[in-house]
Amino acid sequence: MSHQVETMAYAGELPWHGLGVPVSNDMSAYEMMEAAQLNWSVKKVPMFYKPYSNGFTSIQSVDDKMLLIREEDNKQLDVVSSTWHPVQNQAAFDFFYDWVEEGNMEMHTAGSLKDGKLVWVLAKINETFEVLQNDIVEGYLLFTNPHQFGHSVNVRFTPIRVVCNNTLQLALGGNNYHSFSVDHTKPFDAHAVKDALGLSRDAMAVYGDKAKYLAQTTAKHESVDEYLKSLFPMTDYQKEKNHVRSRRAAQVMRLYNDGTPGSELAKGTWWDAFNTVTYAYDHKFGRDNAARIQSSWYGTASVAKQEALSKAVDFANAA
Repeated sequence: MSHQVETMAYAGELPWHGLGVPVSNDMSAYEMMEAAQLNWSVKKVPMFYKPYSNGFTSIQSVDDKMLLIREEDNKQLDVVSSTWHPVQNQAAFDFFYDWVEEGNMEMHTAGSLKDGKLVWVLAKINETFEVLQNDIVEGYLLFTNPHQFGHSVNVRFTPIRVVCNNTLQLALGGNNYHSFSVDHTKPFDAHAVKDALGLSRDAMAVYGDKAKYLAQTTAKHESVDEYLKSLFPMTDYQKEKNHVRSRRAAQVMRLYNDGTPGSELAKGTWWDAFNTVTYAYDHKFGRDNAARIQSSWYGTASVAKQEALSKAVDFANAA
């Protein structure tokens, strides 16, 4: 399957996605690169084709297109433009090296998805906040290095709720200073990205304020039902059949009623309602854990969680 995990290693406790090979939690950035089997490089090579004319063929080069391959085994990753600048895996680990050595971060997880086309590194930062008693949200920095045309290198802050291992989203209105992307039209500049991310530590504080607000606001059951219906609307067919709610809205409502890990800490609040949605995306929706991790960080679930947070705040404001 295209979303399948190729390699992965993790330090400390088993990650929320349940995947990977366990390693020591005091690894350096480069030791994590070796453990995750990401110590390989990519390069561009020319592309050729054989046009047929009057019974003769001759090999000709493809203009402005090149093949991106993994050097170690010549695996074909993608077709890119001649001006496309590849970013090596080591650049991702170079990015974290000083922070880890200085004790400001810990390597957490690293791996590759989509048969090596998507490489990512996750490090735990010294940024946490307590929403409620024993309800802790930890901060992580996610570096994504796609070996794929049309996708940018991305570095962003990712909060994770410890009690249920939900990956949350920093939905901060129009501000996007929690995330920084660099396309492949120019060489990757780690210093520029670090300077831009210096603003992102404020993003965790803003997110913490939103989380605490949701945790302090009571959610009526009928309002939660409307909230889920707005996130998971019915299809025309379901409306024609007079269904009460969509299949996914019904599924998440059952989770909300039954309780998810950590729900006892925030029962009856909008923080609980929002985290029921994120729990569904991280642990219930999707074919398997590999599909869920890709969706939660890079796919539809990533966008859906931002909408879920924004709408939870809207419903809380109307309470």
